Amino acid sequence: MQLRYRKQATAAGVAAVALTLTLGACSSSGTSSAPSGGSSGGTAAAGGGSAKLSGTLNGSGSSFQLSFQQAAIQAFKSVQSGLTVNYGGGGSGKGRTDLASGVVQYAGSDSTIPAADQSQFKGTVLYFPVVIGPISVAYNLSGVTTLKLTATVIADIFQGKITNWNNSAITSINSGVTLPNQAITIAVRSDSSGTTQNFSLFLEKAAPNWTLGSSSTIKWPGTARAGNGNGGVAQIVKSTPGAIGYVDYSDAKATGLSSAEVQNKSGNYVAPSPESATAAADGTTVEPNLTFHAV
Repeated sequence: MQLRYRKQATAAGVAAVALTLTLGACSSSGTSSAPSGGSSGGTAAAGGGSAKLSGTLNGSGSSFQLSFQQAAIQAFKSVQSGLTVNYGGGGSGKGRTDLASGVVQYAGSDSTIPAADQSQFKGTVLYFPVVIGPISVAYNLSGVTTLKLTATVIADIFQGKITNWNNSAITSINSGVTLPNQAITIAVRSDSSGTTQNFSLFLEKAAPNWTLGSSSTIKWPGTARAGNGNGGVAQIVKSTPGAIGYVDYSDAKATGLSSAEVQNKSGNYVAPSPESATAAADGTTVEPNLTFHAV
């Protein structure tokens, strides 16, 4: 399962950080539980070598870790050609639902299983950290190559209180940047999303003016445009002049989007990058179940 966690106030200063985990379910006897249609197994290689695996392993969930899953599956295939591994996106919520219902053997999620949903899972759920990466605040403003934003400004944009790019709250922190008299379109997730969970958690912790709470689904302003998966949000931002959205860093880069620099607790503005995500994760405490938060 992929876990995405907020980065609120370290030296890195990106809007949120995703600490991604793979999640798998085991039956109460401790053996792996395989859904119908999936299989695992293998025979020992001749001469006592490593086991050769065969069968099919299915996963779904977080779109944030989709690129990682695809690369990992391809690399694994090169050493275990007899085992087929499939991973579909659909969002963290779908991954958790699919795992609970036995549709898949593992799931990707950017947040842990909500307490209210834990009874849906049979046996023990295991978490495995796999990826860390930043959530970008991506925007589409012609001619604007550098944009600085604070948590309070981001909060008011996404709850519909700041509706134009030349609003004084934005221009006052972007000296020397010409911001257009243009309406802001916010792009958000339509599916149950760990990215939404962690982006809203960041705002809940870092912006006193944030009123929409934190969850994998948020009741956004009626003017928001919703897309499925990180890729869907990225495409909305790319195709809509004046748009702004929260998108995982890899999708933002792949789509050619510009990303805002976000102010950290030290007052510095930092752009999302692998280095800033790594800095955000420094000093974290790993829990016994291998989950952890960036601090």
